[in-house]
Order: sequence, then structure tokens, then C-alpha cells
Amino acid sequence: MQFIYPAFLFALAALAIPIIIHLFYFRRFKKVYFTNVRFLKEIKEETSSRSRLRNLLVLLMRLLALSFLVFAFAQPFIPLKDTEVKTGTKAVSVFIDNSFSMEALSEDVALIEKAKQRAREIVEAYAPDDEFQILTNDFEGRHQRLLGRDDALALIEEIRISPAVKELSRVLARQQQTLNTAKTANLSAYIISDFQRNITDIESAVDTSVELNLILLQAVQEKNVSIDSAWFDGPVPVLGQPNPMIVQVRNYTDEALDNIRLSLLYDGQNKPVGTLRIPANSAVLDTIQMTVQKTGWQTGELAITDYPVTFDDTYYFAFDVKEVIKVLVINDNQSNRFLDAVFGGISNFDLTNQLSQNLDYSQFSNYQLIVCNDLSDLSSGLAFELNQYVKNGGNLLVFPGRNANLASYKSFLAAFPANELGNFEEQAREVGQINTSEFVFNDVFENRSANLRLPATQGNFRLSRFSGRGEEILMSYRDGNSYLTKYQSGEGNLYLCSAPINDTYNNLVRNGEIFVPMLMKMAISTAKGIRIAYTIDKDEAIVAEHKANTGGDIAYKLKGKTEEFIPEQRIIGAKVFLSVNNQIPDAGIYELNLSQDTTSAKYAFNYNRKESELTYFKADELQERFGEQVNVVDIRDKALLTAQIEERSQGTVLWRWCLILALIFLALEVLILRFWKA
Repeated sequence: MQFIYPAFLFALAALAIPIIIHLFYFRRFKKVYFTNVRFLKEIKEETSSRSRLRNLLVLLMRLLALSFLVFAFAQPFIPLKDTEVKTGTKAVSVFIDNSFSMEALSEDVALIEKAKQRAREIVEAYAPDDEFQILTNDFEGRHQRLLGRDDALALIEEIRISPAVKELSRVLARQQQTLNTAKTANLSAYIISDFQRNITDIESAVDTSVELNLILLQAVQEKNVSIDSAWFDGPVPVLGQPNPMIVQVRNYTDEALDNIRLSLLYDGQNKPVGTLRIPANSAVLDTIQMTVQKTGWQTGELAITDYPVTFDDTYYFAFDVKEVIKVLVINDNQSNRFLDAVFGGISNFDLTNQLSQNLDYSQFSNYQLIVCNDLSDLSSGLAFELNQYVKNGGNLLVFPGRNANLASYKSFLAAFPANELGNFEEQAREVGQINTSEFVFNDVFENRSANLRLPATQGNFRLSRFSGRGEEILMSYRDGNSYLTKYQSGEGNLYLCSAPINDTYNNLVRNGEIFVPMLMKMAISTAKGIRIAYTIDKDEAIVAEHKANTGGDIAYKLKGKTEEFIPEQRIIGAKVFLSVNNQIPDAGIYELNLSQDTTSAKYAFNYNRKESELTYFKADELQERFGEQVNVVDIRDKALLTAQIEERSQGTVLWRWCLILALIFLALEVLILRFWKA
């Protein structure tokens, strides 16, 4: 047996007090005279013996009561085998999982309430002078430091359900980071969670100096169906045309489900899309045809009916249909009349012609498409800026000039990388194949008949065929050489034609059924498709157009239905990069406003689907997964955690038994004095 506070054993010296009282206690007897002296002597001797025995028993009860009271303050315990006794102050980190899955019921209360109860029991099991960290999925700043016991209990009471969800490896790293700031070597970490399989990613305790304890809470198994995600089938939605939207709905149960109703709220109308049948533990894809009738920012909402887990039954989305598509044509000497005619004849296209010697590179990001019109030479500065423009999401169409400087073009194309230009061959060729499965020519021709007139050239550059350049052929000659190719680079696209645009060598400009839709589709294409939704609790940068023409300091604000905040923002050229940093509390549509309250963009945020799959680890699985260096506590719902914590940290705790025995001996003393008459 050992003691946590052995210094209290000096208080055993107080046992001398009842002994002294006993020794110096003299009871005065009153003399009574009787005639039979012998009889009185016998009575006196018998009474004195019984009185001495009672006094000795009273003394013994007092000594035992006082001794066990001293022992209780010294806190004796029997250490467990291989358990190191930790004395002194302690630093304790407690993580309370407050994600959506903790709304599930455990008997008659939600798991979050049970988790808060366990957290209080943990804090109360330690001494008042110990330090505590209270951590949740929100990773708030006030949760990143050590506090006293009263402050820790107050923080526990404030915990509420949150859309944030963190992998337990990140939680453990944050706990260890805070505990390492403590001025003690007695470090303990507790994780209170339902331990869903898709967030429990820690394999072992990384820092062996921290004692890790896992408090497992079991939920009643629930069924769940969720809308996982949605996206447009094409790179961007096109005005006035049906735009296929793909919706993925997943069934997380072990049985097939029928009649899952899917609906779409768009343009003020709630339209039922249909019913789905989803096999067990599977996902299905459904296609919705959306016809966009107006430009500007569009928002919508997909929904299914599912109970009781509802946080993932709604999927918000937002997208922008450009009112004006800006096109820049870079010329050597003069503009191309065919390009002017195509873009000038479409109302929502805004064409700008500039000479290659007088370019403002900072304005490149304002254009959706840049066309290089028969440039004979590409300077290193222009080549670099065009490369950056494509990587940042721009579309670039290059028609090399007849007398192109092959060295400058080689350097320019290698940066993407793209196949290089060979020597110019003045030979008549006809295009024999067109790739109608790629976005540029997809859905352009209703009937691909033999009457479709394909381009022909009187001369072209032969393109190299290096492997690994990511070439996608859009049109090719009858002899197999490339005529028009596409290369994805970063978030944008490079389109390269092997022939000049000059109609002396290329009749593409006179082929309206191919030339016009080709330019229009290139202007609205993207490499990765538009982003129609963001996920709450994911650290992602939102890229928006910067209103450079507004004067003074600009402060962008994100505004939802009930909240408004200023996100972290960084302005680079014509773009502003926004970081929400876990400031989005609820799923929905958020407007990006300037300080003048003018809406410049709309963004959709949805709850993280990571917890949609309601599968959990059991206690024996956790212990097998983590080994002996982690304590897995599987405690019954109505049991107290305080005693288990003390036993795990100290062994078999005896101070409670000492208090009980002290009270028992005091009670025996009272009984002896009351019922034993001397």
C-alpha cells in the first residue's frame, strides 16, 4: 500500500490527544455509608472493572476513527502491477466529439449530453489545482489552452452540436500540442466519441509521454440515406439549353430502399424529380435536366426525405452564367475580320483586339478566352503570362503565323507541356476526323452526316508526338496528323491549331458550322468544370473576381440567412482569394458582398458527408487496434467514470474506505457511550 500525500501521516501524532484525555480523566465518586462494608466493597470493585473496559473501548474507537481520518487525507492506494505512480499536479486534455453523429440517442438522451456528463466526471476526478484543456471539433482559440477546473466545467456546459468534424489523428495532435506546454510531466488525454470508422484514423498513441484514454459511447443504430454530391455533366451550364446535372444518392443501410423521393428547388419552383431505388450499401446516379433561361448567379437546392438523420438530406448549389463573355485577340499587325465577325455578331460576347507590343498583362485574368492571331514571335514575357493565364483557369487558342519563330514557340509550348511545332509543310490536306465526344464539339451537330464539310488547309506545321504531353486531338487530318489539339494545364486549357488562321492557308474561318460553335464552346470551357458547392469545415480557397474599378479600401463580406462575416481575403490582380476558416455555421447559400452591399457572387455550402456512414468501432476492436498503450474505457451508461479514472491512474483507491471506517468507529463510540452503562 502506498500514499499519494504521505506528509499527512504526521497528523497521526494527534492520537496522543485522546490518550492524554483518557489518562488524566478522574471521575469523583460520592461516598455513601452502608452497614455492610464487605458487600459495598464487592460492588465497588465490579463497577470499576466495567468502567475501565468501557473507557478502553471508547478510547480504541476514537483512536481508530482519528487514524482512518488521517489515512483518508493521505489517500492510500494499492498500485496496479506495472503502473507508475504519478504524484503532483497533472495536465489533462478532454476532447468532446460534438459532430452531427453525436445527436444520436443513447437510451433516452443524446450522445452529446452523455459525452458532456462523462467530461464533467473526468474533470471532477482530478484535484482542484490540476490543469485542463476542453477541446471540440470546432478547434476554437479558447480551447487551445490549459484552464482551471471551474473554467473547464464552464466550457463543458457551453458545448453544442457543430457541423465541424475532425479526424481523430488531428484531434490527438492538437491535444498533444497543448499538453506539451504544461509545466508538469503528468499528462493525460481523453477522447470522448462514438468512434465512427471513417474518422478513427489513429493507429497508436504518437507521443508516449501522454497517457491516452478512449471513452466509448454507444448509439442506437440508425438508418441513413444521403445526397453525396452533385455536378454538371458539362464544364459549364449553357444558356437556353438543357444542362444535365448528375446527382449521387447513397444508401448506408444493409437493405435495399425503394421510393426515395428526390426533388429540385430552382428558380422559385419546387419540382419533384422522381423516385429512386437504391441497393443496400450502394449509391445511384440520377440525371436532372436543368434549362437555364437567364444570366447571372443561379442557386438551387436538391432534397430527399429521410428520417431520423437529416443533416445530409439537402444539397445546395450555386453557379454563374456569364452575362458578358470577354474575349481578347492578340494580333501582330491587324485584326482578323473573321474573328471580328463571329464575336461581334453575338450579343453576350465582348471582343477586344490588341497588338502584341502593347499588352497589359494584368488584365489577362478578366478574359474567358484569349486568341493568338498568327503571331510570328512570342516574347518570353508574353509566353510566361499566357502560361500563367491558362494555369489559373483561362482558355487560350493559338494559331501560329506562317513565318513563326519556331524557337520561341518551342519554349512557349514546352512550359505547358504541349507538342512542338515542326517545319511548315506547304501541302494540301483535308481534315478527316472530328472528336464529337469532347466538350467543344459535343452536342453541336444534331446529325453527323456525310454532308458535314470539314476544314482543309494548303499548308500546316507538323506537330511532334512526344508521349506524356497529354494531347487530346479535336480534329485530325486524313493522314493521321493533328490539326487541332487540346492540352489541359492547371485549371485551364490550351487549344493549338497546326495551321495559321489566315484563309490563304486555312479555310476554317469560312466553315461557319464548325468555326462559330468551336469559338463559343472554347470561350466557356474549363479544365475541371465549375465549382457549384463547397463543404463546411474544409479549408478551401474561394476564388472570386476582384472589383478593381471600385475606389478606396474594399472589404468583402459573406452573408447568409442569419449571419454575416468578413472572411480572410487576399487580392492578386483581378482575383480575390477568400478563406472562410470554419466561419460557416449552417449549410445554405451565402452572398459575397462588397462593403457597399452589392452582390458580386453567390456560393453554396453543404455539411460534411463524412459522418453519413453510421458505422462504429466496438470496445474490443479499439483495444485490438491500438494495443496496450491506449486505455479503452467501455463504461455502462449509469456508472460513474470518476472511480475508474482514479483506479486507472493510481490503482485501487482506499481513501473512501478510510472515511467509511472512520464514520463506523465514531458510530460505535456513540453506541458504547449511550447503551453501556457503567
